[in-house]
Amino acid sequence: MERKIEHVKQRASLRDIAAETGVSVATVSRVLNDHVNVAPRTRDLVLQAVERRRQETPARLRTVYVRCPYVLTDYFGLIVSSIAETLKLHGLRMLLDAGESGQHSDALKALPREPGVDAAILILPPEEGDELVALSESGFPFVVVDPRTPPPPDIAAVSAAHSSGARAVADHLIGLGHRDIAVIAGPEEWLAGDARLAGHRAALAKAGVLLTPERLRHVEPTVAHGASAAAELLDLQPRPTAIVCFNDKVAVGTLRAARERGLRVPEDLSVAGFDDIDLAEATNPALTTVRQPLQEMGRIAVTQLMRVLDGHQPEALHLELATTLVVRDSTAAV
Repeated sequence: MERKIEHVKQRASLRDIAAETGVSVATVSRVLNDHVNVAPRTRDLVLQAVERRRQETPARLRTVYVRCPYVLTDYFGLIVSSIAETLKLHGLRMLLDAGESGQHSDALKALPREPGVDAAILILPPEEGDELVALSESGFPFVVVDPRTPPPPDIAAVSAAHSSGARAVADHLIGLGHRDIAVIAGPEEWLAGDARLAGHRAALAKAGVLLTPERLRHVEPTVAHGASAAAELLDLQPRPTAIVCFNDKVAVGTLRAARERGLRVPEDLSVAGFDDIDLAEATNPALTTVRQPLQEMGRIAVTQLMRVLDGHQPEALHLELATTLVVRDSTAAV
C-alpha cells in the first residue's frame, strides 16, 4: 500500500481524487492506506479514480545520464550531440554531466541510487576497470564510448578501430617513400594511444623499419604538447622526413614547430594526424588524417543501451567501428 501512496503523490494529489469522487480527502487517505472502516463501494470508487488517472497520465520519460569528463570540443561535442539526437528519437531524456571537473568525482558510485536516472552512457571514463565492473554488478545499465583502458569482458563498449586506422596512415607515408618516420603518440595509459602506436609499429615493421626511442614521443593530446614534442624531433640530426601524430591537435602543433624552423610542409616534412575534426581541414596545408566515425559511435552507443534497457543482451559487447584514411595536402613523396 505504501507503493500506492507514493504513486498517487506523483500522479495526482489526494485533493484531486477527492474532488473527482465526491468523498473527503480523509476518506481517500483511508482507502489508500487500506483502512478497514471504509465502505466497499467507496473503496472501489476511489481506487477506480486512481487507476483512471494512472492511465491518463503519460509515463515518465526514461532518463539517461551522459557523462563526458572533458571539455565539449569538436571531438567530444560531436559524440555528445549525436547521443542527444539519438536519445530524443528513442523518446529518452538526457541528463548531461560534462567538464574536466568530473574526472575527480565519485559519480559512478552514486549512479545506482540516483533518483530518476535509468541508465548511463560514459564517454572515455577515467575510472579503473574494477569501478566499471562494480557498477555493472550493481545491475545498473550503461555503455562505454571510447574506453580509456581495455573494457572488462562483460561491459558494452563502442570505439573506433584505432590500430587499423594508424596502420593505414603509416602505410600511406611508407607508400610515399618515407622511411625515417617519427611518431608523436598519445598518453601511454590510454587504450587509443597503445592501439594507434601498435598500428604504426606494425606498418613500419612490415616495411623493415624499426621505430627507435629517439623517434618516439608520448604526449597529452594538445596543440601545445604536440608543438613541444615536434620541436625536439625536428632538432634531431638527421631530421625525420615525416611525423605521424596521435591526433589532429598534436599535428597542428607539429605544423607550428615546422613553420618556426622554416620548414615547408609537405615539401620538407610530411605531417599526418588522426580524428579528422574540423580543424584538420582548416589548417594550411590541410591535414592528411584518419577519420573516426564520431557521430556513429554516439548512435551505436544509444542503440546498444536500448537493447539493455529492453532486457536484451547487446548484439556485441565490444564494437570497433571502421576508420577512413583522408589524404589531403600535408603529406607528399619524399
